[in-house]
Amino acid sequence: MMIGPLCPTTVQDALVRAATLAPDLEAIVAPDGRMTFGELGVEVARVRAALASSGVRAGDHIGICLGNGLRFLTLFLALGTLGAVSVPINTRLRADEIAYALRQSRVTQLFTADRLLSADFIGLIRRFAPGIDTGLPDAALPDLHRVIVDGGDVPAACIGWDGFMAKAGADPGPQAKPQDILLIQYTSGTTALPKGVMLRQHAMLTNGYVSGLRMGLRAGDRFHSARPFFHVAGTTLSILSCLQNLTTLVTMQRFEPAEALRLMEAERCTHFSGNDTMALMLLNHPDRATRRLSLRGAWVAGAETALRRVAAELGAQEVVSGYGLSEASPNVAQSCWWEPLELRVSGKMQPQPGLEVVVADPATGAALAIGDIGEIRVRGWSVMAGYHDMPDRTAEALTPDGWLLTGDLGRLDAEGRLEFMGRLKNIVRVGGENVSPEEVENIFHRHPAVKQAQIVGVPDDRLVEVCAAFVILNEGDCIAPEALLLWAKDEMAGFKVPRHLWIVGDFDEIGMTASAKVQKTKLAAHARHLLTAAKDIG
Repeated sequence: MMIGPLCPTTVQDALVRAATLAPDLEAIVAPDGRMTFGELGVEVARVRAALASSGVRAGDHIGICLGNGLRFLTLFLALGTLGAVSVPINTRLRADEIAYALRQSRVTQLFTADRLLSADFIGLIRRFAPGIDTGLPDAALPDLHRVIVDGGDVPAACIGWDGFMAKAGADPGPQAKPQDILLIQYTSGTTALPKGVMLRQHAMLTNGYVSGLRMGLRAGDRFHSARPFFHVAGTTLSILSCLQNLTTLVTMQRFEPAEALRLMEAERCTHFSGNDTMALMLLNHPDRATRRLSLRGAWVAGAETALRRVAAELGAQEVVSGYGLSEASPNVAQSCWWEPLELRVSGKMQPQPGLEVVVADPATGAALAIGDIGEIRVRGWSVMAGYHDMPDRTAEALTPDGWLLTGDLGRLDAEGRLEFMGRLKNIVRVGGENVSPEEVENIFHRHPAVKQAQIVGVPDDRLVEVCAAFVILNEGDCIAPEALLLWAKDEMAGFKVPRHLWIVGDFDEIGMTASAKVQKTKLAAHARHLLTAAKDIG
């Protein structure tokens, strides 16, 4: 695998290593408190004892519906040391979506906040599991027999966090093995039901270790990440990257640029993580100019323009980019902090060590020549064990010889570097020509007035499909859609130029995922609605 013996491959080994090497170094700074690595090891053992007394055993599926903080962190790690499986629940889902994840994963116990930000989770759960008031399990969720509530609103058939901890008996000690499933991560379903991605301990811990090294995390660094812990970018690339690299994780309940900037300054953060939406919110916020930041590096999943600005304007000269997906634990390829900046911002990334990456014809599976665009396929230590209770979907994603079919487009250069080109299903077919939305978006991001651009495909009577653009302008800038399209005609091939363009204030009302990614399917539906409405008026 070419990683070496210094990388722990179980949660317990990672905890022991951190507590031994850096007991007094802060492990986490969160809205609900701070904790050193030494204190973290002790608290994880306490929570593990309470879990065992609550009947949790190796292999059990345990739901976590909590915000970023100490409770989520210690619970996730304690479950991992027991060999139990965490099922993080997206705290922004609707009641029916939460019920689906709990039912499909056959969660036996659920840890939930009573409230988080503006959401009433007890009210949400009551809609699909009225047994929380009268007795569990109930017909809606026959596998769920215990709910533990963090907060004061504890229904009659549930137990509060303090009561749960008070029943702790003897600590059974760690029981997990590297091959054990650590996490079931539900992908955000857009055209089908969400799938529960099963990720192994060694895959997540190794990915966190390597990704942190390539980002430049060192012992004593301080990493700001508002990535939600219910997402694999929160568990692997925030929690485990920091644990594996003896780095302090500075987190928050929800990303808000003014508060993020304040935290980065106050906590002397050396690194931060975000997608291009988050990075642009930081860069364009009026508070940025007044904050004295200590940033040295960052991991940003975004366009070249955003990465260049992060390096130049936020001081994160070691900024890197990465490509991954939940099914690969998640990072498949990443640039490295020691490489030249021009290479790091270009989006050409080295596959993680020990992984095989090919670019193939999606129809035939044949490997393509250097520079040709095709489907990215991955094989090796980071690939998922499969989708929980979905053998047919697993067979569609994993070949018999272990290749993960990512559904993403990319190309490899002569040095073996991977460049992500977009989602296979998002490709716009303009008159028979393939257009990558990400490529067109990157070109729009070069315009000085453009803060963010999103490209989708819409129907066209002559060309079957054409590009449509939604653009957010920088604060104080003003440009007409017609002028922006005229500029675009000089910057890209004619068939790539959007036929329709709308200036919008934000994407919140149109559709954002819980990880602050714009949902292309909702954008495309909104574009079709706008075009239909305009046709009706005309």
